[in-house]
Amino acid sequence: FFPQVDSTNAGRVLASDAAVFLKKSGLTDLILGKIWDLADTDGKGILNKQEFFVALRLVACAQNGLDISLSSLNLPVPPPRFTDTSSPLLLSGTASSDVPWAVKLEDKAKYDAIFDSLNPVNGLLSGDKVKPVLLNSKLPVDILGRVWELSDIDRDGMLDRDEFAVAMFLVYCALEKEPVPMSLPAALVPPSKRKHISVPGAMPLIPSSPSTKESHQSLPPVGILAAKTPLTQ
Repeated sequence: FFPQVDSTNAGRVLASDAAVFLKKSGLTDLILGKIWDLADTDGKGILNKQEFFVALRLVACAQNGLDISLSSLNLPVPPPRFTDTSSPLLLSGTASSDVPWAVKLEDKAKYDAIFDSLNPVNGLLSGDKVKPVLLNSKLPVDILGRVWELSDIDRDGMLDRDEFAVAMFLVYCALEKEPVPMSLPAALVPPSKRKHISVPGAMPLIPSSPSTKESHQSLPPVGILAAKTPLTQ
């Protein structure tokens, strides 16, 4: 990416050129501004190669729902994605179908056990069965609403096994003070769903439960959202 932005081989990138390039990441100006501030450490308005690499890493972090901070630089993330139809070079080498799923196998086994404990019908859990699990995390309702919206990938008001794993993954991220992304990063889309992602519809955020008594009965027997072991830096 660096030679595309440093067209004169000066070994540095001007703010104006970097801005045009970084906008192709699809991130908001607010996020890109934060990334620029962290990369341009001494505020000189240009980036050398190393600082440009820092900016690229932070773009990748933001695209995968991670916190935009220098502490995220060492986290494993797929390469950043830039879209520009006029230049095939700018399209990331990894098609979204090839990105490894962010949900690890051992975590998926835990989420599957919770899923089965909630008595799915035909392999699906209704919003009313998922809602108590989400509320159990004590996260703000607006965050839980976004978790539900992102995990109900096919917009049918129900979660299958893979969608439920996405919901649990996002809840754990939020409990560790990581921001819940506004749209589902490619790495979080389950491999089973990568061919057909529907356009977001007007599904209710968290379906309302008919009665509180009923929601208590559908609480799973295990302490679901016990905090994960803290990650060592």
